[in-house]
Amino acid sequence: MNFNIQSLHNWYRGLLQNPKYRWWVVAASIAYLLSPIDLIPDFLPFAGLVDDTLIISLLVSEVAQVAKTKLQSKTNRSTPNTPDASGQVIDVRAVATES
Repeated sequence: MNFNIQSLHNWYRGLLQNPKYRWWVVAASIAYLLSPIDLIPDFLPFAGLVDDTLIISLLVSEVAQVAKTKLQSKTNRSTPNTPDASGQVIDVRAVATES
């Protein structure tokens, strides 16, 4: 069996980007971090923290990306028109679709 860390990351990212499973994945990740049962036991000096560090970094980076995307879409919806340097109002959505 060929283990690829990139495929694991893509699978985890896909689950977090799906609104149906997002909070289940976050809850399962936190439960795994708090659980005394790990893939690599924590009593091993260095190796025991590798799986926990991997889960924490994936969780934080992907949740931050989802939050950033939601914030950007919310900002674009709430401020469709912005004034340019000359004071004229430009429809941001029309400019974005022209590009």
